[in-house]
Amino acid sequence: MCALALLPGLGACRGPLSALDPAGPSAGAIAQVWWWMFGVAALVWLGVCVAGALAMRRRAALTPAQHRRTARRWLIGGGLLLPGTAITALLVFGSPAGLHQLPWPGARDAGGAPLRVEAIGHQWWWEVHYPDSGLRLRNEMRIPAGRAIDVHTMSRDVIHSFWVPRLGGKLDAVPGRTLVVRLQADRPGAYRGVCAEFCGTGHAHMGLVVQAMPAGDFEAWMQQAQKAQQSQQAPQQAQETGPSGPPHAGAAPAAPTAPAAASATGGAR
Repeated sequence: MCALALLPGLGACRGPLSALDPAGPSAGAIAQVWWWMFGVAALVWLGVCVAGALAMRRRAALTPAQHRRTARRWLIGGGLLLPGTAITALLVFGSPAGLHQLPWPGARDAGGAPLRVEAIGHQWWWEVHYPDSGLRLRNEMRIPAGRAIDVHTMSRDVIHSFWVPRLGGKLDAVPGRTLVVRLQADRPGAYRGVCAEFCGTGHAHMGLVVQAMPAGDFEAWMQQAQKAQQSQQAPQQAQETGPSGPPHAGAAPAAPTAPAAASATGGAR
C-alpha cells in the first residue's frame, strides 16, 4: 500500500530539468547514486520507525548492567558502524559517478574524441564558443549525439554555474579560472540548461538550450555556420581595411559588443 501511495510522486522524476530523467552516461551515473541514497534512506527511516515502536512497548525495568550493555551497543552500532558503513558505501557508489564527469586525457569512444566547447557566463546570458571553428552562439549549444563533450566553463563577471541536468553534473563558472565537465547526449533532442548559482537580478532567466544532433547533421550545420560567419566577416574586414589599404600599424579594430560577439551566426539555425 505504501508503494502504491508513492507512485503518483514518481511522476515528478521526469521533466526537462529533472536529474532523475538522464539522457547520457554522466547524468545516468548521478541518477543511479541518487536512487541508491533514496533506497538506503528509506530503509533507515523504516528501521527508525520500527525501533521507535519497539521502544514504546512496556517491558521490565533494566538492571544497571543491562543499561550499560545497551548504551555500549548504541554507541558502537550507531556511532561507529552505521556512519562508517554509510560513508564507505557512498564512496564506493559515488566515486564512479564522479569519474564520469571528469575529462580524462586521451579518452576516445565510439563517438570519437571529445569535442571541446567553451561556456562563458555573462550577466545574464551564456556565450558558447567552439574554439576549433571560432563559432559563437548565444544561449544555445549544439553538440553531436553519442559523442563526449568537454565543456570548459569560465565567467566574464561574477560566479555562475553551468548545469544541464539531463546530461551531467553542474560546474561553477568562476572569473579568472577555467573548469571542465564532461557531458554526453545518448540521443538527439533538446535539453534545457540553467545557471545554478545566484548571480543577480536576471539569474532566473539565465538559461540555455543544448541541441543534440545526429553526427552527420552536426557536421553539416558546422560547415554551414562557418560559411555564414565568414560571409558576415568579409564586409566588416573590407570596411576596416578601406580603399587605401590596411590600417596604420598599431591601430586596433574596434571590439564588437558582447551580444554581437556571442550571437548565433546568420543562417546557422
